[in-house]
Amino acid sequence: MQRRNFIRAVTGSTVAAGLGSSTRPMSTASPNPPVMEMRVALTTEAFDRLASFYRNGLGLEPATLEVFNEKQAQTIDQIEVGRRISGQIRFALRVPDLDAAMKRLLAYGANVVHAPVITPCCDKTVRFQDPDGVQITLYQAPVKS
Repeated sequence: MQRRNFIRAVTGSTVAAGLGSSTRPMSTASPNPPVMEMRVALTTEAFDRLASFYRNGLGLEPATLEVFNEKQAQTIDQIEVGRRISGQIRFALRVPDLDAAMKRLLAYGANVVHAPVITPCCDKTVRFQDPDGVQITLYQAPVKS
């Protein structure tokens, strides 16, 4: 929720249709999963139409889907990379250990787009491209004390 509130404050618009809860408890099947959450971020000129399609048309309640307009996508790219770079689709994956996840992705052929940064909402993020060029943001939430 903190991330969405930040984006709303920066862009001055209604943010991404967060579909479902990103605070849902993880399955206990794996005590140390390599990825804790997956977000799909779509950029569109028709924000209301596309958000409605995924929320109402497909009923995507159990997933987190962020639908951004161009201004919102530009804001996120500016924070994470320093310029508008991602395409229409960018994956954002929450990981428990950013350094370990970075090593794992590099070993499997990912390319670093931008070194790790700390976002205004205090997540530590790094941007990659997969071997086919799809943009991926890995992020580690700050440790709560």
